[in-house]
Amino acid sequence: MTANTARGEAAIHVGGRELVLRPSFDALCRAEEELGSLFALVDRAADGKLRLAEIASFFWHCLDRQDACSREQVGEAVLDLGLAKASVPLKLLLGQVLRGR
Repeated sequence: MTANTARGEAAIHVGGRELVLRPSFDALCRAEEELGSLFALVDRAADGKLRLAEIASFFWHCLDRQDACSREQVGEAVLDLGLAKASVPLKLLLGQVLRGR
């Protein structure tokens, strides 16, 4: 499955596979439950204060198929990407959260 950017989806490579990140209502509620307010998450990201663990957790919650990999594998994928490249799907997802559908 390929990410549909028109729907606010993004993709990351985990273990040699491209996985779709979809900011569905359920995914965002689960992320918010763990990470706190999504507005605060956006503010921290804008201020450059988002932690690596928060990025990995947000991505993991937004995975289209969470059974495709573990949270640790997502964290390793973010680390492999580096923060600059990880910010690309992060910005796309957070932008979708702010804009809506």
